[in-house]
This record gives sequence, C-alpha cells and structure tokens, in this order.
Amino acid sequence: MATANHPLSNYDPATVPDASAMRFAIVVSEWNGNITSKLREGAFNTLLEHGAKAENITVVHVPGSFELVFAAKRAADRLRPNAVIGLGCVIRGETPHFEYVCSGVTHGFAALNAQGDVPYIFGLLTDNNEQQSIDRAGGKLGNKGVEAAITAIKMAQMNET
Repeated sequence: MATANHPLSNYDPATVPDASAMRFAIVVSEWNGNITSKLREGAFNTLLEHGAKAENITVVHVPGSFELVFAAKRAADRLRPNAVIGLGCVIRGETPHFEYVCSGVTHGFAALNAQGDVPYIFGLLTDNNEQQSIDRAGGKLGNKGVEAAITAIKMAQMNET
C-alpha cells in the first residue's frame, strides 16, 4: 500500500531477478486513460530496466477495468507469458458501480491466480478521487505500474525455481 513514507516505486533493484528470458503480457484499461497510460509506461519501462526485451512484452488494451480479467486469461492462453499484468483505474463515483467493478476485478484476478500456473498481477487503482490516482500513477506516491512489473518478475521467477 502506498503511503507518504512508502511510495510504490521504492524497491531494491538488487532483489529483482533478471527478466531477460521472460515474456510478459500487460493488459491495460483504456478507461481513465490519462492514468492507465502512465501505469502502462511505468510497467513497460521497469520490465525493460530489468532485462526484458521489448519484443517479449505484449500490451493489450481493453475498454474498461472489468474487462481486464477476460483479457488477462486470453493473453495467458494465447501468448504463454511468464506473467500477466493487469492495469486499470476505477475512481469512486456517486453510484455503487465502483464497488461492483472493483469487487469483480479483484475476485477475477484472485480466481485466475488460484486456477492457473501463470501469475496474474493485480495492478488496479481503486481510489476515491482522481488526485489519489494521479499520485499513484507517477505522482508523489510513485507508480503502481512499476510495483506491478517488479511483482511480475518476482512471481515469474517462482515458476523457474
């Protein structure tokens, strides 16, 4: 969890395995694209920084965050990556829609992880307002996309050992 004392992007690079032989799928929501594009950029660049080759990173765009679960499963089945990263942003509104979408995506990613042999990384921002999302997409609290990429590399490594 990001706090002022623990930004999302703070990590020890020495603890991250070499990703040069790994393949990744990044599934990113187009909804709140001003936020999710920064999450995607953070994840993509972090994978590259740890050795992943650009040609081994596939980015898949979906309309909204609810669609992340389906697309993540399809990406895993078709692309056979070492890990799938799901990135989205849901901002609380005036209706219960926020709770339904957040719950559906959370449960969907949990189910994928329980059923499969590929790690599915949950990179969904679930914020009360746009400023909180900006703060977590390259703002003062770092970038959740960076955190998701680091998690993907570490979880993919678990399948190698």
